[in-house]
Amino acid sequence: MAGLREWAAEFGADFYKCFIKDDRYQLLLSGIGVTIRVSLIAVAIGILIGFLIALCNLSNKKLLRALGGIYTDIIRGTPSVTQLMLIYFVIFAAVGIPKWIIAGIAFGVNSGAYVSEIIRAGILSVDKGQTEAGRSLGLNGQQTMIHIVIPQAVKNIFPALCNEFIVLIKETAIVGYVGLMDIQKAGDFIKSATWNAFMPLFGTAVIYYVLIKLLTVAFKKVEERLRKSEVR
Repeated sequence: MAGLREWAAEFGADFYKCFIKDDRYQLLLSGIGVTIRVSLIAVAIGILIGFLIALCNLSNKKLLRALGGIYTDIIRGTPSVTQLMLIYFVIFAAVGIPKWIIAGIAFGVNSGAYVSEIIRAGILSVDKGQTEAGRSLGLNGQQTMIHIVIPQAVKNIFPALCNEFIVLIKETAIVGYVGLMDIQKAGDFIKSATWNAFMPLFGTAVIYYVLIKLLTVAFKKVEERLRKSEVR
């Protein structure tokens, strides 16, 4: 018991030193906001790019398929940190855009390659009979895709898109390379200021876990509603 009390007292002292003293917890709160903002921009851009690239990969035109394949190969074949630094320090070097927006664009470009494969697989998972039924009703290819195929594909790809969003949140831990104070960077700052490695890293891990757990629960509820609507 004495050893446990000593450990608890030491844990409490380290917690106070790392998070309460000098209001260092505010760094983590600010980092949570940065992480969420970057992730939301990234997932929006990723879905938009992914949808367009998926259509290119499914197109009958060789040029569009070639462009989609080149984009996917380049993005999936290079590290996300390299893409982030290239977009930030080269492409947007002279543009007065906030850092978190540039980071969101970089992660969105990266995510688009993976989302395109998710969307492509979702579209292909829809039975071809649905497309033939739409054409028999007088709908053209575009109308069939918008009104029949895509609504059914969304239900199939929703879990994978949710997983991609969760992966994006964890990937944003590298935005510190461009000077953004996200959750991980805030933890590193506290670690340097207090000379304590365990507590800041433990704190950032807990924050990431809680954040992702809440998102997972929310996504599951939405997925359940989609399944119920499909049954009806």
